[in-house]
Amino acid sequence: MNDTIAAISTAQGVGAISIIRVSGPEAFSIVEKIFTNKKFKDAPSHTIHYGYIVDKSQKIDEVLVSKMCAPKTFTCEDVVEINAHGGIVTTNKILELLLTNGCTLAEPGEFTKRAFLNGRIDLTEAESIMDLINAKTEDASKMALNGVSGKVSNLIKDLREDLAGIITNIEVNIDYPEYEDIEEMTISKINESLGSLKEKINKILKQSNTGEILKTGIKTAIIGRPNVGKSSILNCLVGEEKAIVTDVKGTTRDSVEASIVIDNIILNLIDTAGIRKTNDIVESIGVDKSLKLIDEVDLVLFVVNYNEKLTEDDKKILDKLKNKNYITVINKTDLEKYIDDENLDNKVYVSALKNENVENIGQEIKRLFDLEKIETSDLTYLTGARNKAILNKVLKGINDVSAGIENNYPIDMIEIDLRNIWNLLGEITGEVYEEELLDELFSRFCVGK
Repeated sequence: MNDTIAAISTAQGVGAISIIRVSGPEAFSIVEKIFTNKKFKDAPSHTIHYGYIVDKSQKIDEVLVSKMCAPKTFTCEDVVEINAHGGIVTTNKILELLLTNGCTLAEPGEFTKRAFLNGRIDLTEAESIMDLINAKTEDASKMALNGVSGKVSNLIKDLREDLAGIITNIEVNIDYPEYEDIEEMTISKINESLGSLKEKINKILKQSNTGEILKTGIKTAIIGRPNVGKSSILNCLVGEEKAIVTDVKGTTRDSVEASIVIDNIILNLIDTAGIRKTNDIVESIGVDKSLKLIDEVDLVLFVVNYNEKLTEDDKKILDKLKNKNYITVINKTDLEKYIDDENLDNKVYVSALKNENVENIGQEIKRLFDLEKIETSDLTYLTGARNKAILNKVLKGINDVSAGIENNYPIDMIEIDLRNIWNLLGEITGEVYEEELLDELFSRFCVGK
């Protein structure tokens, strides 16, 4: 990290302003070479200066330049941010000048990576920054902000402190058995402490599932026979003609995807080919994809006709939906009723043609996923596949320790296993990490962040 990096931090394209960020030991001296305001050199930290960016004697742009001295910056290094006019050519020219004068082009996420390596943030806070950038709803934004502020990190730090207390007492009892005033860490007390730890971890994991829904949404497939109105329901939910709607069976032969937000919950919708027996090769491929999707999505909107009795195809789909999250959307309520709906679960009655009661689908989704009980005042949830995988490893490690205690393993071996679990938890916040993990993690970030 001895080099000085630079990158465009605003989205590429035409805009009112663009920001080019510079960070590193030579940030100030490099910018001084291309900035006309001579007061910048001796200016105090956290000040903004007016002037021109120049290429030798040629003016490139009229700019405002922010000067921020280490360590009170995002990266804990000297940082400069050049606020330029938002033209693509001008912005790229300023970046080119910085690179020509000694900067290195920043890799994706390198500014945030430096903030982590310099102790400014931990790994969960770094991941939350990217979540904040990508947030599509207000709740997702609030949840990410809690991560950035360190609330999520505190969940893990509390777990590590609990473990550290157990480990310390074991070590003291092993090394100083003669001290009578030290609490003896008996097997029963270890088991009691581990039980409490498991409860906390299970609670965090349960809440993380809710957090994932708020962050990434619910992957939802619209499934049913041809001509039950699947595409019409998609169009009603999205509010536009996303899918082609005709009276011809088999019109939808491949999936059509769209994302919407209903009551602050993202629905990633997939309209599928109608499920039926067919000799059409192309339609048959679409039907197979529809059946496969049932096992891949979080939720199925199973669409049937209000004015028809359930067919054998309907019943086969219902059988495949056993043990799945699904809502039965009974469409075409504007027609006469013939459906036998007494034994159908999670029913919503709609008319896609007249766009009636379609909003009730969102209410049923909230009920089915228990989203109405989400505590929105404190959205402190640990999310991400990496973090959940580590917590599951921690749970397995705790179960192994409990098994070892039952098998009368020596207490010093128990202590080693507990220390390994403590290190595992440290991988979540980055107190324990491997360089390959950092490279992979920060490569997902955008350039300039």
